[in-house]
Amino acid sequence: MSSLLEIDEADFSVLAERHRRELHVHCYRMLGSFEDAEDTVQETFLRAWRRRETFEGRSTFRAWLYRIATNASLDLLDKKRPKAASGEVLWLQPYPDRMLDELSTDAEDEPEAVAEARETIELAYLVAVQHLAPRQRAALILRDVVGWPAKDVADLLGDSVASVNSALQRARAGMREHLPAERQDWVSGSEDAETREVVRRFTEASVNKDLGGLAAMLRHDVRFSMPPTPGLFVGRENVVGDWQADGFEGLGAMRSIATSANRQPAAAFYLWNEQEGAYLPLTLDVLRVVGGEIAEITTFHADQLPRFGLPERLRA
Repeated sequence: MSSLLEIDEADFSVLAERHRRELHVHCYRMLGSFEDAEDTVQETFLRAWRRRETFEGRSTFRAWLYRIATNASLDLLDKKRPKAASGEVLWLQPYPDRMLDELSTDAEDEPEAVAEARETIELAYLVAVQHLAPRQRAALILRDVVGWPAKDVADLLGDSVASVNSALQRARAGMREHLPAERQDWVSGSEDAETREVVRRFTEASVNKDLGGLAAMLRHDVRFSMPPTPGLFVGRENVVGDWQADGFEGLGAMRSIATSANRQPAAAFYLWNEQEGAYLPLTLDVLRVVGGEIAEITTFHADQLPRFGLPERLRA
């Protein structure tokens, strides 16, 4: 494909749409927000169509779109994204596994590639990325996740290869600072029988409002957050204390549905509403389980449930 000027907008759209999901995931890694990633992909396609004469065929169409998407993400970060502070990323949103399943499985015969794809979409990774400066973030994701050569990253960022390598070193150091200590030991927990049992007991204890049972499953240094609500709680006593203060034990009847997000186990909770005569969406809890204990809980509000394909209500 040497020129895009010869095709009409409908054909161009067909070409671009083939890459929508992977571009969306790329922008999501850059931005940490599902909704911002959607807006950025739309902006990417708009820019690509308007500037299609700049595609000269020296790279693939896919690489050209990645270049535009990365720049669109950097522009958004410059305009509206605050700096992540105190371990909190208030704009963080979950990514449904059912949508991640739409990605190409070309690398399924390469276990290391599959593991990397899984690990770099998990919430702890995304939170760590959000603490990096935007250009360091771009260098890290393009080099370590997308697999671009340093020269291509340098061309995109308008820097030298030496500058990109320096930014990458700083980014990797920043990631080590913000990632959990046992990061290298992570496994695909959602597929692990022990993890599934922990998640089952967690949802059962939650539905029963059994704080003692929940506390027994938490690791001593467990982390709990509920973006976009401010507050990061670290340690079993602090987390349980926050739940008590929020009146968790006084909630009405609840039900739950198992799901998954960011290649991690998750549970959607529904709360009985007498007026509606049904259980209505309450929260989505995404869990990180390490060694049979819950190491992290990220709770999202009910507005994040619709994209998971879950029911809007549960009847009694």
